[in-house]
Amino acid sequence: MLFRSGKLNADGTITNIYCHFDGYPEHNGVILQEHYYTPFKVDQLLALGNLSVLSEQIGEKQDFDSYSTRNNDWCLAYGRDRGESNQQAVVDSYDGFFSKDHGVDYLYLYNNEFEWECYNAWDLSSVTIPTAATA
Repeated sequence: MLFRSGKLNADGTITNIYCHFDGYPEHNGVILQEHYYTPFKVDQLLALGNLSVLSEQIGEKQDFDSYSTRNNDWCLAYGRDRGESNQQAVVDSYDGFFSKDHGVDYLYLYNNEFEWECYNAWDLSSVTIPTAATA
């Protein structure tokens, strides 16, 4: 399941990134809520740019293609780890974040109140992110 996650900025825009794997609320929603719950941590995550895999830690540069040496507790980023260009976070208007056809299944928005909101990208209905204990 593909998803976009973003942080609401003071001017009403949303800085956001794409992630390729495991976007459903029971997985990546829980990781976002449990490990990226402060503005500082969210900014660190967004600074990585687009991700292949969201993990519990930002981590360090690693070999994107080596399953045997890759640290699965670290995020896997297209720019940092694979060396791809143009993978940085983008800034959309509020309406643009919610109305663009991003080709994703879920949209996650960090509202700066120490929590994430989740929306089904197809109909923009609100989706509850379970707690880690119930996921």
